[in-house]
Amino acid sequence: MNVTNFNVIPSPSHAATDLNYEAELKVALDPVLDDLLDRTAAAGWDRRKAAYTIMFLAARKLSDTPYRAREANRSMS
Repeated sequence: MNVTNFNVIPSPSHAATDLNYEAELKVALDPVLDDLLDRTAAAGWDRRKAAYTIMFLAARKLSDTPYRAREANRSMS
C-alpha cells in the first residue's frame, strides 16, 4: 500500500542546474497535485477548470514582486 504524506514534499537531491532536477521535482509534486485536484473535484469543482486555475495562480505567484525580489537576492548570494 502506497501511503503518501501530502504535507511533506521531499527535498531535492540534485542542484537546480542539474538536468535531473526538474524531473525529480515533477515526481515530488505529482501526487500532491493529484490529491489537490481530487479534493477539488470531490468538493464539486470542475477538475479541468481547477487545473487551469492552479496554472494561473502559479504564474501569478512568479510575477509577484516579493517573489522576484527574493529570487534576485538569492542569485546575488
